[in-house]
Amino acid sequence: MNQDLTQPILAGMIQMAVLGSGSGGNATLLRCGNTRILVDAGLSAKQVVLRMEQLGVSPDDLDGILVTHEHSDHARGIDVLLRKRSIPIFANAFTREALEYKMKSDIPWRVFQSGQTFSLGDFEVQAFKIPHDAAEPVGFVLQGHGVQLGMVSDVGHVTHLMREQLRGSHAIYIEANYDETLLERDTKRPWATKQRIASRHGHLSNTQTAEFLEEIACERLENVMLSHLSSDCNCPHIASRVVSESLQRCGLGKVAVHCAQQHEPTPWIQCTTGQQAIA
Repeated sequence: MNQDLTQPILAGMIQMAVLGSGSGGNATLLRCGNTRILVDAGLSAKQVVLRMEQLGVSPDDLDGILVTHEHSDHARGIDVLLRKRSIPIFANAFTREALEYKMKSDIPWRVFQSGQTFSLGDFEVQAFKIPHDAAEPVGFVLQGHGVQLGMVSDVGHVTHLMREQLRGSHAIYIEANYDETLLERDTKRPWATKQRIASRHGHLSNTQTAEFLEEIACERLENVMLSHLSSDCNCPHIASRVVSESLQRCGLGKVAVHCAQQHEPTPWIQCTTGQQAIA
């Protein structure tokens, strides 16, 4: 994190740093050329600002915030963050409708249709529908400087559209929410909550994520960021082992597998068309 981030990054690269991920809040910072964006702002505005500054980026320099869906752990920081700033908020119509009545700030909405491709600075963004228990949740494929980054946060099951959209990515951000055995043994959650988590509109397990990546991964894949790990029913060691072993089985043992944490940002991950690197 000692790298000078005041200068534009090199061509052929997207930088990604997860500010925090989990049930307590999700936000991911991306850079490409001179463009800086957030995907979700589910941490408090104070934490978004503090963690961005740790990574050498001011929130005043953001070119936009992409919102995957309206749940508070993905959107709670937007209102306060925009009370003193004017940052475009990109969301589809149903997500905007679910959020805007809660907002006291004057939000500069940029409404897109799910399935639409649009430009955001140096990024080309493709939004696509995913299954989750929200109004109209989406994933994103971001293209910049020849690099493709696929992002899927909360998702209940793998769909054909997900496979088609994320196939061929140089880097993939995807949830690995729970370990099946740990979820089954968990005594804190009632049965109904466990059923919701494991349902087709809940979250992906480590095994589901590993099988999905094994199915779509190719030699272009350099980095996988595992997100939204349950603090009780998962851990980074288990999640990364399951995914790494699965990638090794299909001849992709050199893929770097990272795990996002809830309480601190990750280092900058350099998503490139060539050799992988971590700042």
